[in-house]
Amino acid sequence: MADQLLKGILATIGNTPLVELECLFPGFRSRVFAKIERFNPGGSIKDRPAAAMLLDRIRDGELEPGRSVVVESSSGNMAIGLAQICRYYGLRFICVVDAKTTEQNVAILEAFQAEVQVVKEPDASGEYLANRLRRVQELVASTPNAYWPNQYANPANAKAHHRTMREVAEVLAGKVDYLFCATSTTGTLCGCAAYAREFNLGTRIVAVDAVGSVLFDDGPPTRRLLPGHGASVRPPLLDPDAPDEVVHVTDLDCVIGCRRLATREAILAGGSSGGTVAALDKLRGRIPPGSNCVLILADGGDRYLDTVYSDAWVQEHFGEVSYLWKDEPVGGEA
Repeated sequence: MADQLLKGILATIGNTPLVELECLFPGFRSRVFAKIERFNPGGSIKDRPAAAMLLDRIRDGELEPGRSVVVESSSGNMAIGLAQICRYYGLRFICVVDAKTTEQNVAILEAFQAEVQVVKEPDASGEYLANRLRRVQELVASTPNAYWPNQYANPANAKAHHRTMREVAEVLAGKVDYLFCATSTTGTLCGCAAYAREFNLGTRIVAVDAVGSVLFDDGPPTRRLLPGHGASVRPPLLDPDAPDEVVHVTDLDCVIGCRRLATREAILAGGSSGGTVAALDKLRGRIPPGSNCVLILADGGDRYLDTVYSDAWVQEHFGEVSYLWKDEPVGGEA
């Protein structure tokens, strides 16, 4: 895109870099690539479905500045994607976040003049999604001309990620043997899987879910520390047949994966991205040599400096675990 003149910041959504990771797993006999979604203008992969859910309605006049009000629930990244679009087009935006949403994400939303409502009371599982959704429904019912994109059920969420998978496949000439994708609304997972199957890529789709999530586990939801990974309510968008395999990772697994990305590859990635690293680590012993493995890195680590990348926060929640990443070999090809 560097040699193109683009009309407006939203034109930079998509076409994010695919980067080969040369140092992440020394001795691994397959290639590892990362789709770096932090390069979207709102800083995460959620810019893609945010645009897919809003832009057609804006261009068709269904959403009008000064009249329409967009209302959505989000742990942070989707809210930022929607807030940027709403600010660009002059739409009022009310977003419902929760107590796990980082202060930095809230500050970004307020910079885009979003109206932020924070749900502070968790449900019986210790999670917030059910209460966030309840508050959204109350707002939609009481706000004239409200529009709820409903990222949890909107087919445009998943369809936006046909392009994500297409971008990966084009760079790798169709040889995408494994795709590791963290789950929340499951839009990325379902969209990438649908594209891979439509075009017979033969890709093994690995869903990376959080321990304590209900997406691919029949047990009750349990409290999780990291926002935007897993879910305490199963979304209507979920297709249980989308993944070929599901790997569950803990919050600590995600922290270790993020720290390894930082120390071995100099990539500062978000919490769920560390989960994809952990999932590949769990499976790499049975991945055939010569495979192309792709990790979707959904966002950047700058929004996790007070959690994943804070030694004090990590020690508070997990104890002294820095030995799990500090004695690592580093150095890429010059």
